Amino acid sequence: MKNMKGEVVLNLPAETAWEMFRNNQIISKINPEMLAHAEYIQGDGSPGSLRLFKLGPAVQSYVKESTQKIEKVESGKSVTYLVVEGDLKSMYDPYRVTFSFIPMTGKEKEMCKAEWEVEFEPLTPATPPPDKARDAALGFLKSFDKFQLSY
Repeated sequence: MKNMKGEVVLNLPAETAWEMFRNNQIISKINPEMLAHAEYIQGDGSPGSLRLFKLGPAVQSYVKESTQKIEKVESGKSVTYLVVEGDLKSMYDPYRVTFSFIPMTGKEKEMCKAEWEVEFEPLTPATPPPDKARDAALGFLKSFDKFQLSY
């Protein structure tokens, strides 16, 4: 199994970023060019739920949509998804991604580190690592700062 990580620092509390990420109405408004729509098609966001992400025009050349099964939610700050349907599933199996929001201490205002981590197995030797997915995810997470200002 291969893995890849990335992180960005956000100028908002981890709890706020977490709530934004888990709320379908809010996450769908943060950066519609990257994520046009999110909805739970089964369940309420707890483990075993299915969440559909319809991606926006900025990333549709790479991935159009992804149905992800929520595997675990840890202490209100981390969620792990297993991609069960969509473009990523046709390139990697498994493709398991974790988003975490970690409070940062010692700053004048509350900030957090938003982490993206994926475990994946390419279906063919020619399948490249998911660099585009990482870059898109980190770019989307960075959008939380701009949205927070108007939220």
